[in-house]
This record gives sequence, structure tokens and C-alpha cells, in this order.
Amino acid sequence: MQWEVVIGLETHAQLSTVSKIFSGAATRFGAAPNVQTSPVDLALPGTLPVLNRGAVERAICFGLAVGATIAPVSQFARKNYFYPDLPKGYQISQYELPVVAGGSLSFFVEHEGKPLARTVRLTRAHLEEDAGKSLHEDFAGMSGIDLNRAGTPLLEIVSEPDMRSSAEAVAYARTLHALVVWLGICDGNMQEGSFRCDTNVSVRPLGQAEFGTRCEIKNLNSFRFMQQAIDYEVRRQIELIEDGGKVIQQTRLYDPDRDETRSMRSKEDANDYRYFPDPDLPPLAISEQWITRVRASMPELPSAMRERFVSQFGLPEYDASVLTASKATADYFEAVIRRLGVEHAKLAANWLMGEVAAQLRRDDIEIGAAPVSAAQLAVLLTRVIDGTVSGKIAKEIFQGLWEQPESGDDAADRVIEARGLRQISDSAAIEPVIDAILAANPAQLADYRAGKDKLFGFFVGQAMKATQGKANPQQLNDLLRKKLAG
Repeated sequence: MQWEVVIGLETHAQLSTVSKIFSGAATRFGAAPNVQTSPVDLALPGTLPVLNRGAVERAICFGLAVGATIAPVSQFARKNYFYPDLPKGYQISQYELPVVAGGSLSFFVEHEGKPLARTVRLTRAHLEEDAGKSLHEDFAGMSGIDLNRAGTPLLEIVSEPDMRSSAEAVAYARTLHALVVWLGICDGNMQEGSFRCDTNVSVRPLGQAEFGTRCEIKNLNSFRFMQQAIDYEVRRQIELIEDGGKVIQQTRLYDPDRDETRSMRSKEDANDYRYFPDPDLPPLAISEQWITRVRASMPELPSAMRERFVSQFGLPEYDASVLTASKATADYFEAVIRRLGVEHAKLAANWLMGEVAAQLRRDDIEIGAAPVSAAQLAVLLTRVIDGTVSGKIAKEIFQGLWEQPESGDDAADRVIEARGLRQISDSAAIEPVIDAILAANPAQLADYRAGKDKLFGFFVGQAMKATQGKANPQQLNDLLRKKLAG
């Protein structure tokens, strides 16, 4: 039987406010346990929550960015469950009336070696507070509770079950991560728990309309683990069904050391949480004027920038999508273009998607930490454009600058001069080299003139070797063809 995978994501983005969503306590990461709490966070008797305006504005910003509807009136609710790290015995969240409804997110995913455009619908995005954290290490067999995170503002972003592979889920999550960081509403630090994804995974026979029973994999804090967890869970469910078993709706945890998901508990439904409107918080009213002010403060969105890169720079849609995958990459690219000129946008794009991207992957760093600055790359590409160096030599210079960084925008020029890498574009200097090579290889010359055209590459290689790769490729090819023609 052929199976179809169905995936939906619930993502918790920690909002970048200085204080918590319902109290004035700090949200700074890394503080000693239980020092960033207030009477509100601890649920002391008589305390009342006060909504953080900054958290609401960040939710509005996200909603506008994904083309969603901002609710003129939304409602906070109490989500009841009992964990040691939940002081009140309930979490303040939103249920029936979320602040953001609908919207979508578009991205490219690799499919059979080609980029495939995909769009995932969003169900909602709602505000809520985070719980504390249970600590199980170094307590002599006991558990400790750290309530620093209790009350930290979260935006939970829920997708429709539109994804059909782990690759699509990861591409969606990466795009969402890049967007919230781009907007400045979340720092996106997955190691610190600022961006956490829960994945709902089910399988169904290909062609069946009805969804299968889903399992939720909680708190995946890396894209690599997300893909591995989904792939394992898909295999587990298919094997279970094919062996005559039945998938049970449950919450599961991914163990990266054993590369497997394990059952945590049976999966709750909404009625298990006994939602009801929070009597301590009035309905949240958002006026059109407030939305307008937030819209005016937003940066250029990735989608708008992609369209501009296509129309202004003449780039293919895929190139524009890659270059706007993060604001840092887009800023780097535009800094290069400001020096090179719009007419060389494709050359710059090729280098960013090729050489620069390869080095970033190799060193596992973000472009903001690249040892070759945008200005240095622009100078290097200028030397390719004006014929000072060949593309091959430019790549060697780039590699050298990456591994041994130098200060100053003119770093490439200094390397070119110090190592004598200027391209030989003088025909009078190239001709003697070609003559010597032809004289040294009479058999190959005779074979070429007898019809073995592939030997042209042999002569080009010999000439480039003799000139240490400095000969202008176009001039070399033109002169060589004339000489070979006899």
C-alpha cells in the first residue's frame, strides 16, 4: 500500500519583550533559578495579571506579515492542567477568539532535485504565557522547579495540516523562523527555547480524504531533529498499521541519541483542558488605528523584497527566495550590489548562493559572522568584471580571505598584488605560450587537426598550467583556435 504523510506544526515563538506578558518580571535568559519572578508569576493570592502592550503589538506585526486577519476583539482563556511548573494550575492562553486568524506562508522546498514552490495555510496565532521548567539533574534524586520562564510571552502559531513530507515541514519551519527574526518579534534562539516546534504527524492510504490518527512530537529545538523525528514517526506508524496494529493519539518525545520517538502521555483534546474566559482579563480590543501604527513601523517584508529583487535586479524567483531567506543575507547581498551596480546582480547572487553559502555551511555559521565582508566581496567581484582576475583565481582569493581574514575593503586587491595574480590579457604575452605548447605536443596537434576536437581542452589546460591560471580564458580560447586552425 502507498501512504501519504500529513503534517501540521504548532510553533511557540518567544516574543522579544523585556518583561513578561502579565507582569513586570524580566525575560532575560540564563539567570539563576527563580530570580526573575513576581507575585503574579508565582500566583500569590490577590495578584492580578496586566497585559503587556508590546506582546500584543508583536502579534499584530506577525499577523500583518502573513496576510492574516487581526481580530478587533479577542479573548484570553484559562487552559487548565496540573504540572509542578505551572503555579496557578492553569495557563493563560487564547482559545475561541485568538488575536490572529488565517494567513499563509510560502517557501521553496527541494523536490527531485528542483525547487518546488509551496504554500502552507495558517489556522491561527494566539498569545499565551509560558510555564516554568522542571529540572531533574543534580538534585539527589529529586526534581527542582525554576519559574523564571513562567509568564514569558509566547505567540503560538498553528498551521493547517498542509505538509506532506519532513522536508516540507523543515522548509516551512525555517521560513517561519526567518520571518519572526526578520520582524524582530523573536530572537529565534532555538538552543535557549525561544523557538520551539511541536509536530502533528499522521499517515493515511494514498487517495483517502479522511485523516489518520495523529501523534504530536513535542518541543523539537533543531531543524535536524525535527526532520529525523518526523521520518522515524512516519516509519513507526506505517509499520504499526501494516502489522495489524492501530495508531493511538498521543504525545511523544524525540530521543536524538537513539533516533526514536517515545510515548509521553495520551494526547489531550481541547475539552480536556476545560477552557473558559479568564475573569481577570477583559477582552482585548485592537483598533484600526493601532494596526495602522504597527504596519507603519514594520520593515520591508521578505515577500515584498523578493518581488523587488525580481523586478529591480532581474533575478529568478528562486534566487530571490534564497537571498531573502534571512534579513542578514538580504542585507549582505544589497551591500554588494550597491558597490557593483544592478547590472551585476546575477553575478553577486551566484556567489552568495555558491561560494559564500558553501563556506557558511562548512563552518556552520551565519552570514553575520562571515569573515569576508560584503565590501570585500564586492571589490573581488569587481576585479572579475574588469578582467583583473579570472573567476577561478577569484575563488582561490575568496578561499584565502575566508581562512585568513584581512581588514579593509581592498583586501582582495592587496592579495592580487602581493601574489602576482593579475590576469594576463595581453595577446603578445599569451601567443608565445601557445606556440611553445603546440611545438611540445606535435602528436596531439596532428590528432586535433585530423578531427579529434576534444583535444582542444587538453591545449587549454596546458596553457592555463603554463600561465599558472592567469591567462584570460576568452583571449586564450580565441588565440588557440586560430593557431590550431593553422
